[in-house]
Amino acid sequence: MLMKLRSRYLALKVDSPGRFSSREIMEALWSALLRLFGEYGASRTGLRLIDYDEMNHVAIVHVFHKEVETIRAAVASITQIESKPAAVHIIAVSGTIKALRTKLK
Repeated sequence: MLMKLRSRYLALKVDSPGRFSSREIMEALWSALLRLFGEYGASRTGLRLIDYDEMNHVAIVHVFHKEVETIRAAVASITQIESKPAAVHIIAVSGTIKALRTKLK
């Protein structure tokens, strides 16, 4: 029996004096995932970028509900992006993008 993969949306805050593009943020996330969990573990997360606000340094990413803890571990391991010191924090988790945006306001 096939199981439906439910979605979760995470709001990530990037704390760094530098500015980063959405591509650089995703490269850092994928790099951390691959380093910690390998290709198989990273592929199971369903990670993809939904939105990135460069002014507020907030990214919204999509993951599968069973892999939220995997993403939490990967996010916690990020200490630099593009050789610049940075920290990434999860500020909210939600089942829908609309509810997540409401939590962020």
